[in-house]
Amino acid sequence: MKGLAYFELKQEVEDFLYTEAELLDQRQFTQWLDLLANDLVYFMPMRRNVKFGRHAEQENTRQDRDISWFDEDKWTLSKRVEQIMTGVHWAEEPLSRVCHTVSNIQIVAARPSVEAPEEVSVRSRFIVYQNRLEDETNFFVGKRNDVLRNAQGGWKLARREIILDQNVLLSKNLTVLF
Repeated sequence: MKGLAYFELKQEVEDFLYTEAELLDQRQFTQWLDLLANDLVYFMPMRRNVKFGRHAEQENTRQDRDISWFDEDKWTLSKRVEQIMTGVHWAEEPLSRVCHTVSNIQIVAARPSVEAPEEVSVRSRFIVYQNRLEDETNFFVGKRNDVLRNAQGGWKLARREIILDQNVLLSKNLTVLF
């Protein structure tokens, strides 16, 4: 049975993820970077179509072993943000209009406990809509596995694994932050 501490923690986690989405949608990238832990792992594997029964071990590329869409840290993300904010980033000039929708937020684990969490593993679903120029639109749909760390009374994103539900990206570029 889930008690009050669980639901209070879930509300904090949801508020964090909704705030993060709003910062990205409002192009407040510097403030978004402040939500990231210094030792952040930001990973998006590539997806493959595989034979039935082999999904668990072969559908996604592996971090540090295979090629991926993203295998980044806070430093590389900050450099991406700096590049976008120069105003001369070819793929983001003019800036895209983006809308993040986050749902199905579930707390998978809280360490050491729900009552005194230092880290929380969270699973969620997302849809990211991107509109560029007049007629370029992209939808990114998938799942996220996050680890949030309680740092001096506030949450920081320590790990994000982004699992897209498509294996072929039709987008001309991948500048969206998830």
